[in-house]
Amino acid sequence: MSEPQIEYRPPKHYAGIRTQAPLSEWGRVNALLPEVQGWLAERGVAVVGPPMYRYHQVDEAGVIDVEVGWPVAEPVEGDGRVTAQEVPEGDYAVAVHEGSPDTIRETFDRLDEWSDRTGEYFDVRDGVWAGRFETYLTDPAHEPDMGKWRTEVAYLLNRG
Repeated sequence: MSEPQIEYRPPKHYAGIRTQAPLSEWGRVNALLPEVQGWLAERGVAVVGPPMYRYHQVDEAGVIDVEVGWPVAEPVEGDGRVTAQEVPEGDYAVAVHEGSPDTIRETFDRLDEWSDRTGEYFDVRDGVWAGRFETYLTDPAHEPDMGKWRTEVAYLLNRG
């Protein structure tokens, strides 16, 4: 991983499903991506970028509160299961993880070390992330070798 970069990002719309799961059930979380994509396709809504995961919180038992979704150009009207959401505007610490998602923890650790070293702190309130995202830059259908996958990790910085 290269040194994280600070990037300003405008708000961005997405449609997603929020769930909670431990890592041992991550296949169930990943299975939500095609569900959201199909939901959007049924409504004629175009996806405008790669899939993303938004992490809200990890509890003491290791259960992750996560939202799985796809960016869209305009807000959509949700149906209770799929909801319209927005990536918050602001400055983000951004790094690209290269390799299998199974080793992404290394990138998280490097971002934490970078934060400690630079004094650039992530926006976390009462254990809830205001903006912590993974965006999958590599399409597994085009690159089956997970060692070549690229995943962007972006954490909203606390500027207030």
